[in-house]
Amino acid sequence: MNPLLEKFNTKYTSSPFSDIKEEHYLPAFQELVKTAEKEIDEITHNPENPSFENTIEAMAFSGEQLDRVSSIFFNLNSAETNDEIQKIAQDVSPLLTEFSSKISQNEKLFERIKNVYDQKDTLSLNEEQKMLLNETYKGFVRSGALLNEEDKKKLEKINMDLSIKSLQFGQNALASTNAYFKHITKKEELKGIPEAILEQYEEDAKEKDLEGYVITLQYPSYLPALTYAENRELRKELALANGKKSFDGGEFDNQNLIKEIVKLRQEKAELLGYKNYANFVLEERMAKSPEKVFEFLNELLDKAKPFAQKEIEELKTLAKADGIEEIQSYDHAFYAEKLRKQKFDIDDEELKPYFQLEKVQEAVFGLAGKLFGLEFKEINDVQKYHEDVKTYEIFEVGSGKLEDGNAEGFENLSLTNEKQEAKSQSLKAILYVDYHPRKGKRAGAWMTSYKNQYKKDGENSRPHISVVCNFTKPTKDTPSLLTFQEVTTLFHEFGHALHGVLADTQYPNLSGTSVKWDFVELPSQFLENFCYEPEFLKTFAKHYQTGEILPDEKIEKLSQSKSFMEGYQTMRQVGLGLLDMAFHSEVGELERLSVKEYEVEKTEATSIYPSNPETATAPSFSHIFQGGYSAGYYSYKWAEVLDADAFQYFKENGIFNPEIASKYKILLSCGGTKDPMELFKAFRGSEPKVESLLKRAFG
Repeated sequence: MNPLLEKFNTKYTSSPFSDIKEEHYLPAFQELVKTAEKEIDEITHNPENPSFENTIEAMAFSGEQLDRVSSIFFNLNSAETNDEIQKIAQDVSPLLTEFSSKISQNEKLFERIKNVYDQKDTLSLNEEQKMLLNETYKGFVRSGALLNEEDKKKLEKINMDLSIKSLQFGQNALASTNAYFKHITKKEELKGIPEAILEQYEEDAKEKDLEGYVITLQYPSYLPALTYAENRELRKELALANGKKSFDGGEFDNQNLIKEIVKLRQEKAELLGYKNYANFVLEERMAKSPEKVFEFLNELLDKAKPFAQKEIEELKTLAKADGIEEIQSYDHAFYAEKLRKQKFDIDDEELKPYFQLEKVQEAVFGLAGKLFGLEFKEINDVQKYHEDVKTYEIFEVGSGKLEDGNAEGFENLSLTNEKQEAKSQSLKAILYVDYHPRKGKRAGAWMTSYKNQYKKDGENSRPHISVVCNFTKPTKDTPSLLTFQEVTTLFHEFGHALHGVLADTQYPNLSGTSVKWDFVELPSQFLENFCYEPEFLKTFAKHYQTGEILPDEKIEKLSQSKSFMEGYQTMRQVGLGLLDMAFHSEVGELERLSVKEYEVEKTEATSIYPSNPETATAPSFSHIFQGGYSAGYYSYKWAEVLDADAFQYFKENGIFNPEIASKYKILLSCGGTKDPMELFKAFRGSEPKVESLLKRAFG
């Protein structure tokens, strides 16, 4: 029996991870694609006249089991992969691409959709139904429904090639990350690195049956070495290894794949009638056009560059005191940390004991309770894909103690007890959290879902949400302690999670994070703001051994440090955004230049440090070549404008203001059912102002 082909006989019909074997995946996909094709066939050949219900709505709910299995498989390919799963992915991706192409190129189906679309002004549809109809019609047109037969076949082949090459890009980047480690036997070579980090390096060495210490390119291992190691040669070697990921001409090199992916995307755009791929993508974004994005990024560049240059001059002064005449990129984190400590008397390692992972999680759960009336209860009867994963039920039980608009009574608001459980109204979501790095898990942090929210047959079917991070593992003596940057990372991903948890829409494809891509980062970046609020920090920043609250002066300094190195960080993000836009709107030059030459040329205006010919960013830039950020990386900064303006609204009226929290909750619950600018204006009362971001960043 294949559990992926049965109704999930689990609590909340959650994913049956324990029952799944790798050999189940391919047969399940093959069978479920046939089932979904049959559902589409029934819609296509329905003898009744096309209607919103029998065509548009029927499509929205088709292929549910295929979607569930796809979520399981591709999420595990990121969070718990192995050689066999990656091999299966090579077979599954083209199968799904072919299925998608068959639907998008189904002429009879499109005739029915167009028939309903042409009648839209005469139909009695609510706002969400109108959005679903428009998005369905546009989706088909953008997938080639208006093309002739020959061009449809060309597009199908392009999509197939892109799915395979994008998958290969990500696999190469992961393999290249995992292929490197630095083995060190002498502790003196690691001078400056805190003991807690050295403990982790020792644990990593033991895992490889080695004596001494091992540093990898996984973020929790790599970044502390660059930040604290006094050994400049070690910093240089690690930075060089990181910059060489998929750029060393070896087995996992991605340079040719970049050119192939970019070329295919351009061909796809031209085939569909667009000047370039960026125009194609941005038609469906808030920004609308490459010109608007370039204008936005260049405005930020002009504002940020003087601040960035001033910041780097301060670092150069520190480096010169150590005898370094020309500071390099691999010196940045080390001297930035020195400067941060000097300016704010903040040391990440000194702060880490105050940010025990479990306490930070309690805080973010508590914030969700404070703002949105959510409660979290850990459960052990939902299957997990790895022993590190923890699972929670989330209930909506009212608005907590919002009426006073302050943090009093804040702590433990989110934790259920018997009395609170009795008043629980309904299950809001299932949450999976997966916090620690391992071999089969890609780097970084992300939120995803195993099941979307939707309403059908009188039932509001609730979502299954996952938050995945790569935080330092606990050791035998020390719990998992977070840097402050990791604290903000957890809040960031949980902001995405709340977008999914609070979803309250009719259709799964308009639910939760199914919004315009340059709007999707608003909830995540918005939640990060709370980490810098003294009133809130005091509720959870407590020493894991003594329970002492982080001293007021440290909290104040931490709050002041929010804009530290903001010029440099803005330049870095703008540089990545400009590179992404160049790849997808200025492709001609890439044919005559190497990937490295192209990268240097397109990011020259944002470059702070000398470029090293042995390193490049693009070959491991998975966001745009494997993830969904192609022609969309600018959206991080775009969303910062939204989040700065949104949080300014809270700041002006109280960061726990119940009325504003209620309006913000509505914004999150609407998903993609409304135009994002209209949603924002309904919440804020006006369009977002870039001045809010500039004020926050540079004063």
